[in-house]
This record gives sequence, C-alpha cells and structure tokens, in this order.
Amino acid sequence: MNFLEIIEKGGISMYPLLLLSILSIATILERLLFWSRVVFKEKKIFNRIMEAAERNWDLVGKIAQEHIGHPLGNFVYSPFRLSNPDPDMFHIALESAAEEQLARMRKGDKVLEAIIALSPLLGLFGTVWGLIQALSSIKISDLGTADSSGVTLGIGESLISTAVGLLVAIISLSFYRLFQAFWSNQIRILRRTGSRLEVMYRDRWARLEEDEEQSEVADNDRYSYVEFKPPNQ
Repeated sequence: MNFLEIIEKGGISMYPLLLLSILSIATILERLLFWSRVVFKEKKIFNRIMEAAERNWDLVGKIAQEHIGHPLGNFVYSPFRLSNPDPDMFHIALESAAEEQLARMRKGDKVLEAIIALSPLLGLFGTVWGLIQALSSIKISDLGTADSSGVTLGIGESLISTAVGLLVAIISLSFYRLFQAFWSNQIRILRRTGSRLEVMYRDRWARLEEDEEQSEVADNDRYSYVEFKPPNQ
C-alpha cells in the first residue's frame, strides 16, 4: 500500500494522526536545530570563560556578551548586567538566569508529551471503530462462508491506525528522551559554571574589601601623626 491507501484504509483516526505526525516532525526538527547550536559551541564558550576568569576577570563579561545568543553565554552574562553586585546578588542573578535558560531549553517538550499520549489512543480508537464497522455487517449465518471473507480484510485494515499511532508515539518518545538527556546535561554544565564563577567572584570580592580596609587603616595612621601645635600665648 502507498501512503494515500494507508490513510484511506486506516479510518477516520488517520487524519488527526497525520496532523500529530506533522506537528511531531516540526517540533523534533526545531529542537534538533536548537540543540545542535547549543551542544557544538558550549565547550568552546566554557573554556574561554574559565580562562578569562582565571587570568583577567574583567574579560568574562565581554566574552559572555559575545555569546549572549547561547544559553551558557546568556547565563554567565546575567550578573554582569548589574552594577558591581555583591556576592549574594551575583548568586541570585545566576540562579534566575539558569531557571530562564532551562525553561527555554524545554520548549516543545509539552507538545511531544501530548503527542506521545494521544497517538496510541487515537490509533486504538481507529481500530475499535473499524472493528465496529466490520462486524456490524456480518450475520451468524455468514460465518464460514465466502461472505465473511470481507470481515477478515476489514479487521486487518482497522489495525492500521493502531500501528500508525504506535509508530508516531515511538518516534516522538525516542526524540523526547534524547532532548531530556541534553537538558539534564545542561543542568550539570550550568551548575558547574555558576559554582566556579561564584567562588572566584566571592574570593575577588573578599580581596577587594581587604584592600579597602588596609587603605583606610593606612589613611588613619597617616592622619594620626599630624602634629597640632598650641596657639601662641
């Protein structure tokens, strides 16, 4: 059977299944394009950011801004949008950016979940409907005769919708699990990047505060040696 014959013989549930299959393919292609950009560039971006953080902290924000279209670059650049944030604000900015990027990465998951749930049910409905149509025309007196041969053919055709529904669900589920694996890996990458940057920022902040305190002590010591002479009597 060709494609049109499958649609015709599959029954009324084949049309919504066809719509779900098109929606599934469109979602899968969009997510594959998105994840290909994310996965292939993240290692390079991560290495550049970490090298800049160890050598020159001021370059971290600039490098992250260059890759702001990438989830990792957008995540790292979020605290640099603030003006000299303290370590707590730095942590909050990273945390909120991580939630935003992870939600962006899960775009399309709800669509695939709905397709995975609906496709087998629609296929089963088509099969049941086809069985009803096939068995409604048979009589007990026709059993074992040539008149009942069409019923067997009708039952076989009614199973087409179940097979198509299962096929759509299996393909959608396979890519859904793949995207979930990518998403879980991104959680680890964002957590590792954020933790390392936060530790470096807290250390830098502590050293700056220590330098300021030493500068204030030095200024106080310098002014304490100023000699005030009493007025002439």
